[in-house]
Amino acid sequence: MSATTSATANPLKGGEWLIKESNAFETFTPEEFNEEQLMVKDMCLQFLNTEVLPIVDRIDKMEPGLMPSLMDKAGEQGLLGASIPEDLGGLGKDFITSTLVNEGLGAGFSFSVAVAAHTGIGTLPILYFGTEEQKKKYIPKLASGEWKGSYGLTEPNSGSDALGAKSTAVLSADGKNYILNGQKCWITNGGFADVYTVFAKIDGDKFSAFIVERGFEGFTQGPEEHKMGIKGSSTVQLYFQDCKVPVENLLGEVGKGHIIAFNILNIGRLKLCAAAIGGSKMAFSDTVQYATTREQFKTAIANFGAIKHKIAEMAIRIWVGESALYRTANWIDEKESELLAGGIPFNQALLGAAEEYAIECAMLKVDGSEVLDFVVDEGVQVHGGNGFSDEYSISRAYRDSRINRIYEGTNEINRLLTVDMMLKRAMKGKLDLMTPAMKVSKELMSIPDFGSEDEVAFAAEQKQIMNMKKAILMTAGAAVQKLMMNLSNEQEILMNIADMAIQAFHAESALLRVMKITEKQGAEAVSVQTDIMHCYLNDALDAINKAGKEAINAFADGDEQRMMLLGLKRFTKSAPFNSKDARRRIADKFIAEGKYYL
Repeated sequence: MSATTSATANPLKGGEWLIKESNAFETFTPEEFNEEQLMVKDMCLQFLNTEVLPIVDRIDKMEPGLMPSLMDKAGEQGLLGASIPEDLGGLGKDFITSTLVNEGLGAGFSFSVAVAAHTGIGTLPILYFGTEEQKKKYIPKLASGEWKGSYGLTEPNSGSDALGAKSTAVLSADGKNYILNGQKCWITNGGFADVYTVFAKIDGDKFSAFIVERGFEGFTQGPEEHKMGIKGSSTVQLYFQDCKVPVENLLGEVGKGHIIAFNILNIGRLKLCAAAIGGSKMAFSDTVQYATTREQFKTAIANFGAIKHKIAEMAIRIWVGESALYRTANWIDEKESELLAGGIPFNQALLGAAEEYAIECAMLKVDGSEVLDFVVDEGVQVHGGNGFSDEYSISRAYRDSRINRIYEGTNEINRLLTVDMMLKRAMKGKLDLMTPAMKVSKELMSIPDFGSEDEVAFAAEQKQIMNMKKAILMTAGAAVQKLMMNLSNEQEILMNIADMAIQAFHAESALLRVMKITEKQGAEAVSVQTDIMHCYLNDALDAINKAGKEAINAFADGDEQRMMLLGLKRFTKSAPFNSKDARRRIADKFIAEGKYYL
């Protein structure tokens, strides 16, 4: 296959990266964005720089009407309808392009939250589950920004346990309306939205979704919440007291609300990662610029090794996170195209594609939110005392970042889901984890291969990735065998395994990207990216060793424990690597550029 194409006749299914080798030249990388996609991203960044960032203080003070007016402007430029079909008033762009919009607007602080909620959970439930009449009524106005969207799922006593919601709906005596009663909390855009997707249980047990409009009788909103971060984002409680919702506003089928909620979350998790990467790049650039102008001991602090280490590590995590993000976004895009070509209706194609890669979406959400948290935290540290001052944007970035590890499913929930979904697919025969796990188990009993390393470029790194996967299969396979049905109660072990998987997936994504761009540009042109990949792989091996050790020690003992720990040590060993010098080279390049430039 040509090195210039990323299309593949047989793309990996969700979770298959763990048990199959990936081809670098079939892997999509950000270097392959087309001209139109780059223009869309630039348009988003320009919108932030001209319309949003100059007035972030006014936004955070919740100036009446300001956020809706900004969304109107975004709608005029088509930024609210990138993924909506043209016949419904959108731009009809592909999934990668719509992901780029989320990244491009991700550095907009509270504005990015409002837009993401509107274009995601505020619009997609109606777009993908609405009747033709519902879509024609609502989607064009949501695409243009004339109407603003919101989403009511969380309740005071049901957060992660969404199906534990207490809000109810009963059919009226005349059969014309559903009567909603209940309360929703932490509702983004709730204070100004025109259209809300609201979940309630019909007859007390059939979890269902409804389209509720502002102004419906019996529907009121509480005051704006005072939050630690994203202060400019409207967040209110919703109250339903005998609220009349016309029967034609039932969204989807009775009792099938969970399908809407969970499918929309798959897309939302990947898009949150994209926004977090966008926010990370801006916070990183601000930090580099500060480090190059701030002097201590008669020199810029960017010249100190301790600061270079921080700058390099921030760049490493951003670049690797971006690699995994667009690798997955392309899988979803290809799967959607495949389903459409097979006659699957539009409203089922993207949802089906996102569901196929739900495991990867959960991992991306965890990593993206934690990359942003790391970048803004280190950014504050580099700024020193000034980082604690509201005069510097890094303090706002630090506060605003924290919410990302909580919404779209907490990172703990997403870690548990990562392993749970893999095991369920294995039990259903969709993912053959048992065969490779048994193979690894046999390998543990054999004499290690100390043969000479392959001379092929990146052979050693590919072997490291393969061994990371063996460590996961060994640990997870033994945990399943030993604990059986009790494994679901051992959340610490599941999170250890999830951490191993997240590290391995991101390490592999980084390696595949370096292999592909090296083939196209030559090794010298991508020396910084190669250093980034090597630093990440080196640390990932250590992280996988630590997580694996914690898991094994929690469920194994005796000879089994000793054998597995030896196996883990074998699978996570690496050649000596001077990460200090590699990080200095990385930092020097970014410092010279004065921003995140890759």
